[in-house]
Amino acid sequence: MRDGVAAQRERLMEGLRAYGGHYAELSRRFAAWLGLHSTDATAVLEIAAAEERGTPLSPARLSERIALSTGATTALLNRLETAGHITRTREHSDRRVITLRSGPHIQERADEFFGPLAHRLDATMAHYPPDLLARFESFVTDLNSTMDAHLADRGTTTPHSPGD
Repeated sequence: MRDGVAAQRERLMEGLRAYGGHYAELSRRFAAWLGLHSTDATAVLEIAAAEERGTPLSPARLSERIALSTGATTALLNRLETAGHITRTREHSDRRVITLRSGPHIQERADEFFGPLAHRLDATMAHYPPDLLARFESFVTDLNSTMDAHLADRGTTTPHSPGD
């Protein structure tokens, strides 16, 4: 029985890796569709998604989310702002705090590109009862928390050379 559980866990992890690969490929295609570098498109999606959740990003938080240095993030934001894809606003009472907002066309373009997939995914999930989806949501949340903790523990360590 134990070997069956281990094999099931491996199949689940493989399925999640494949899902991650599909997500990365969709992001790459979205970037090409917009005529952007993949990192720029990822930033635009992060900004738009945070806005949609009601928790807009600051440049520092975006930098963390897309794993870029603050200098590289500033250059990226300059490109995106010049192209009209994002705006930087000062909405906080502390005027030093900058809030990132997506340009007016970005959500429309993202909906156009990802909308058909969202409908297909929703139709697929509709086959599963709400209690199973709730358990799966908990499972995915636990996996993400574990990954976040591991990444935080690892920090920015670099691999050792064979001779070290």
